[in-house]
Amino acid sequence: MPQNDESWLGLGGRVCVVTGAGGGIGRAIALGMARGGASVVLLDKQLAACQATQEALRPTGAKTLALACDIADPDSVAAAERASRAVGPCDILINNAGVLRPGPLATVSLEDWNLLLSVNLTGYLLCAQAFGKAMIERGRGAIVHTASIAASNAQGFSGAYSVSKAGVVMLSNQLAVEWGPHGVRSNVVSPGMVRTPMSEAFYQDADVAARRSRTVPLGRVATPEDMAQVALFLASDRAGYVNGQEIIVDGGFEHMLMSLVPRPGFERGN
Repeated sequence: MPQNDESWLGLGGRVCVVTGAGGGIGRAIALGMARGGASVVLLDKQLAACQATQEALRPTGAKTLALACDIADPDSVAAAERASRAVGPCDILINNAGVLRPGPLATVSLEDWNLLLSVNLTGYLLCAQAFGKAMIERGRGAIVHTASIAASNAQGFSGAYSVSKAGVVMLSNQLAVEWGPHGVRSNVVSPGMVRTPMSEAFYQDADVAARRSRTVPLGRVATPEDMAQVALFLASDRAGYVNGQEIIVDGGFEHMLMSLVPRPGFERGN
């Protein structure tokens, strides 16, 4: 298959809505959808970033629409859904927008706690309700949610982040059960370490970047495109019988636990 050729996924003619489309994983998914022939509705709280993604999609020739949307605000989501009808009824929803705030649970503010839950979890429900209605009415559709390996591996000192991502996995499972009979599938992509605008500060120190790469069996930190390829598959009819699943996309990082245990004679390089 030629590089960047997503035509085999059969996405031509579909309408895809991507939240958090202003950069990182969202932008990579939007680009993959456009290359595959889908029309793409780009949602992001930062309109300028959303428009930059729209410009990046221009060479594909795909029909696009960039909209400012705060997914934690029901009125903003409803307005975006109404505006998206100019492109067509939603076939695919990519729930991807997210925020991260550091802080120990002993002192995390209620404001930060509620912010993470409202964007990372409640916002996903609001978008599913708004854009899923057309899917249910037509008896087909796919939703892909971006969670994290932090959903099943507690990420300390990150406030509500792990809690919110664990909630995303269960939300997806519940949607799969309730909406599956209507022909709507719901699945999760859970990234490991990915170099995105939200995590870029971690990689400014070359030593930190190198040490992070060494903890991954594949020897590198993921790119947004690594996540996009899996999301595109789950959104396509190629995954037509995949429902209520979580795919871990971390280069094998989750399986490194025993490698952290000192075992003389068994370390890497021996």
